[in-house]
Amino acid sequence: MKLTHGALCGMAIALMTAQGAEMPPETPAVEGDADLPQPLKSEAFEGLLANSPFTRSLGISDSLILTGVARFNNEVHATLMDTQTMESHVVTKTPNREGWQLIAIGGDPAQMHTWTAKIQMQGGQITVIRYQKPPPKPTRSGSSPGGSGGGPGGSGPNGSPRPLNTAEVEEAKKAAVNYKEGFTSDGYPRQPPPEMVEKLSRLSVQQREDINRQMIGIRNTGMGMEERRRIYENMVDRASGRGR
Repeated sequence: MKLTHGALCGMAIALMTAQGAEMPPETPAVEGDADLPQPLKSEAFEGLLANSPFTRSLGISDSLILTGVARFNNEVHATLMDTQTMESHVVTKTPNREGWQLIAIGGDPAQMHTWTAKIQMQGGQITVIRYQKPPPKPTRSGSSPGGSGGGPGGSGPNGSPRPLNTAEVEEAKKAAVNYKEGFTSDGYPRQPPPEMVEKLSRLSVQQREDINRQMIGIRNTGMGMEERRRIYENMVDRASGRGR
């Protein structure tokens, strides 16, 4: 018997009805399907919130400020501060240990807020560092009342440190006599080492006092201890005939 196409379809429908067949249920959507875009969670932004690319410094020069300028021994010294590490750096025409070199000083000597220092960084990059009032630093033990109180002010880009007050002049004289004990401006945390005491012993009291006056003036610019020690040793070497 030959069945037509219509007959075959009718038989198939009848068979499915008889067996109680049901159409397959619609597949529910699986939550969190890997093939579909997933909603972002707040944890994904924690890194950006903690270290935003719009607020972080892109280089060391971005965190540097100019805090003081002084001239002594016919050489200009600029004091910079890294506001992230609170570390002071002294820059002159001779590259320092970081490879930074002072190119030029600008601004009105009578207006601190106008001071600028053009610095050549390691690698040849030249940047202009502007004066800003340094942030407060913890008070060091043994600081002289008349010392750091002067702050970086009192000296212009092309001038010298402010005149010493009476207490500072007396400090310079006393330290010149009691040179073995050291004083707050020589850059040493305690007494100078034996080799420095030996060098100082070869200088006259007046020579030591002159050096002490200059060092107190440098201290008043806000220069750090390490930089002051380097300058102090250089001054003593020059005075004793061992410097360049």
